[in-house]
Amino acid sequence: MSEAMQAFRATASTVKMIGRTYDYKETLWLALSGSGVEFEFYGKRAEIAIKGDDRIASPAHQARIGIYVNGKRVVDDQVTEHMKTYTVLQSDTEAQITVKVIKLSEAAMSTVGIERIIVDAAGGIKPTAAQARKVEIIGDSITCGYGVDDENEQRHFSTATEDVTQAYAYQAAQALEADYSMVCYSGYGIISGYTEDDQKKTAHLVPDYYEKVAKSEGKFDRTLDPLTVSWDFDRFVPELIVINLGTNDDSYTKEHAVRQAEYADQYVEFLKCVRRNNADAKILCTLGILGGRLYPFVEQAVDRYGHETGDRNIATMEFDTQLASDGYGADWHPSKATHRKAAKKLVARIRELMDWK
Repeated sequence: MSEAMQAFRATASTVKMIGRTYDYKETLWLALSGSGVEFEFYGKRAEIAIKGDDRIASPAHQARIGIYVNGKRVVDDQVTEHMKTYTVLQSDTEAQITVKVIKLSEAAMSTVGIERIIVDAAGGIKPTAAQARKVEIIGDSITCGYGVDDENEQRHFSTATEDVTQAYAYQAAQALEADYSMVCYSGYGIISGYTEDDQKKTAHLVPDYYEKVAKSEGKFDRTLDPLTVSWDFDRFVPELIVINLGTNDDSYTKEHAVRQAEYADQYVEFLKCVRRNNADAKILCTLGILGGRLYPFVEQAVDRYGHETGDRNIATMEFDTQLASDGYGADWHPSKATHRKAAKKLVARIRELMDWK
């Protein structure tokens, strides 16, 4: 490293944290979709040292990252090494620079660490300013951006074609100029994960992991299971929480009235959990992009929750179901066009609900 270059750890004094992050062994670890950091400096060179986890040998599960310089993605890569340094800016002239590192793929498959940030900048680096608004989005594969970079619905899951920035939730947060945090897992639900054999998949329930940093097959620094770490809800206090869960449950509930009623019952309990950890946030419960058969039970759960608790700081919205004419991503997941439409509808509902102009 030349004399002009300075190395920094990614901490609250040097970067803005995006989503749920965790400092472990002098590295800032990212697991959930959209988690990352953003910082700014005045200088002419920047490098980011990235750590892989114990999933680097699994091509379909390797973490995918995006690194942006002044809004332009300059790195789009799957993490295949335990340590790799990316040169993200190299210039002969100094300029005002904003750098953002985003985990594009989801938590369940792998994690990634920011080991250090190296810059040629006399003033060092500092966090970018916080946005005036804060939103949390809780969801499944749709929120993760599953398969959005694959236009063949016959192909299956890979982190290489998963990009949260192309999904409705990230796009809505950008349009609202809001800082965000996402908690989303492909195939997960309220009472059952996605199933093809009519058996309830109870290992894939978002409520079981909502209060943890993340659930992942990858370990931070190849040693720490993020599921063993409780999330500190004081670190990010949203004004609005969007819940989009039920698509995977529907693969189990189908038209079974008892199962649908169980979904509504457990949805009420999850709302109580969300409220316990977020006392003042407005909650918006949504469903429908891949079908809305359970949406009436979302409405039922919200109504019952309100009656049981007296909490009326909650609302609902049904998304439009995707259209064949808009194409599909991998495994029949929403296309980029579908995500754009969903983001537009969600933004309009949020502006109305929150009186955000």
